[in-house]
Amino acid sequence: MRDTTLAVSLAGLSFMLTVIWGGPLLRILRHFKIGKLIRVEEPGKHMVKMGTPTMGGVMVILPVLLLTALLNAAELIGFKVAGQSILLPLATMTAFGILGALDDWEGIRGKRRGDGMTIRVKFLSQWLIAGVIAWALKYVLEVPGLFIPGVFIEVSFDWWYVPIAAFIIVAMSNAINFTDGLDGLAGLISATLFAAYGVIALIQGQTFLAQFSFTLVGALFGFLWFNVHPAQLFMGDTGSLSLGATIAVVALMTGQWAVLPLIAIVPVAETLSVVIQIGYFRATGGRRFFKMAPVHLHFELLGWSETQIVQRFWLISLLAALIGVGLSLV
Repeated sequence: MRDTTLAVSLAGLSFMLTVIWGGPLLRILRHFKIGKLIRVEEPGKHMVKMGTPTMGGVMVILPVLLLTALLNAAELIGFKVAGQSILLPLATMTAFGILGALDDWEGIRGKRRGDGMTIRVKFLSQWLIAGVIAWALKYVLEVPGLFIPGVFIEVSFDWWYVPIAAFIIVAMSNAINFTDGLDGLAGLISATLFAAYGVIALIQGQTFLAQFSFTLVGALFGFLWFNVHPAQLFMGDTGSLSLGATIAVVALMTGQWAVLPLIAIVPVAETLSVVIQIGYFRATGGRRFFKMAPVHLHFELLGWSETQIVQRFWLISLLAALIGVGLSLV
């Protein structure tokens, strides 16, 4: 009970910190004109979002860094309220956040204005960072392999774990990036995923990992204070790349990544829609399977309002997360 109380308290504290410093951050971003550029192929109604401050992932990352640093510092005076195991997901969030910030900046002020980094540079950078993190998961933290619901054994992959884990990290990083397209969507989905794995970590007795997860939930709620429709701020790649990669690392640390495709059903569906769209386009010589991909844009072009899509996708995500947490207990 004490562990749960502390985890929820950290969520509340990170929420307050994020909301408090959100206003000054918005003024800074507006002052330096760090605003979103809308692609011409996006639905026309998105043009009203042109110039809205982006790189809002900083709003989430900094409070989590501050709280985690303070909790680890408390250990120096005899209070065991944080563990070194959370330094790896924290490093993941920071590294992918920096990569995302560079991508955002390149797209706003760089030579590739409106596009950001080239896909090759971005993808190779993700794999490089993910490879180092996967190696650390296997050989430094010695995290468990894979727990399959209903099977009371741990599946070990030996050295194959490293490339598999790296793939999951890169895949989830890009999945949240694809999900980030409507006001509040990526923030709500990410908060749901971290809450689900926070509960799993608590059940497993991984107190520090649970505290880290709920700290992120609180920070994301604080971000959503400014990101719900009509959004005053977008997370940008600074937020989406870092959140996706961190979700993957948290899932890998619990060993319950067999249920990740279910718990992360919305980001997985968004990614699959892009893969299907590209594959179908190439196979048919230019025809489209969806009106537009990722799939949230397809529903928008069907006439669903932005808030309808976000709310319905979140309801699906919440139900899938509940089922996923339940399966992790089997």
